[in-house]
Amino acid sequence: MLLDRDPKDSFDWLFLMQHYGLPTRLLDWSESPLVALYFAVEDHDKHLGEDAALWCLRPCDLNKKANIQDDHEEFFIPSFDDQELGNYSLESLANGPKRTRLLPIATIATRNNPRIQAQLGVFTIHHLDEVAIEEIGDASHVIKYTIPESKRMPILNQLRLLGFSKFTMFPELASIGENIKRGLL
Repeated sequence: MLLDRDPKDSFDWLFLMQHYGLPTRLLDWSESPLVALYFAVEDHDKHLGEDAALWCLRPCDLNKKANIQDDHEEFFIPSFDDQELGNYSLESLANGPKRTRLLPIATIATRNNPRIQAQLGVFTIHHLDEVAIEEIGDASHVIKYTIPESKRMPILNQLRLLGFSKFTMFPELASIGENIKRGLL
């Protein structure tokens, strides 16, 4: 009753859960370094005295570690409709052997909602193990940039000048209300 359309499969349910902040096996990434930077620094008031981190993922390098590559397409990244993700579906995890462990992989989601579009959203999806992306192999597929706490607010102010706000990342009425409360409109 609360949905505008019924989820078509278990991945649609995962996207819906992720959209509303529930824990899932999905990890959000962005194809835009500025969007990623915004999310790294935006909740500064909830993390006073703490440095932030900006993570850069080389998705094809991560996928090669999981033996996903296409000899005809150098920078192949599977979508949730591709067969490569079949073993990551809820149905497969529920019915498959529990001894099988697959590495997380980078995926492209259909940009079928305003948030994913605004954030240029992409995902990594985990299998059964809770392994951190940076703990896979030699970690050459990921880079961590530390943002000192003293630089978080100046960077956020610069991003706001460039038009980044809660509303541009979450284009919905609740975001307008939050911007008004923070005095940003």
